[in-house]
Amino acid sequence: MITRFPGLTPTRSRAVVHDGLVLTVAVTPDPAPPGIYEQTVNTLKRIDESLAMAGSDKSRILSAIVYIADITRKEEMNKAWDEWVDRANPPMRACLGVDLEPPHLVEIVVTATSR
Repeated sequence: MITRFPGLTPTRSRAVVHDGLVLTVAVTPDPAPPGIYEQTVNTLKRIDESLAMAGSDKSRILSAIVYIADITRKEEMNKAWDEWVDRANPPMRACLGVDLEPPHLVEIVVTATSR
C-alpha cells in the first residue's frame, strides 16, 4: 500500500510511504531567503516536518541528495547540514550542482524508513 501526504499543490505529494520506506523532497518555503545557508536551514525544517508526517525522523534517513544552485558555495550548505544532521545516524549523502528554479538555491531529496 502506498500512503501519500498532500503537498502544497494538487500534483505533488509532500511525502510518500511504501512498505516502510519514506520518500520526500523539499525546498525552502516562499518567500525564499537569499542565502544558501538560510535556505538549507529552512529546507531541513521542512524535511523534519515531512518525516514526522510519515512517522519517521532524521535518525532514520538512509540517504539524501542535495541539489545546490552554486556548488562553489557548498560550504554554506554543509554548515547548515552539520548543525542539523543526527551524528549518531549519519545518512549517505550526495551533493550536486544543478540549475534550480529561482529563487530556490537548495533542494533536498530524502529516503528514510518509518518507525
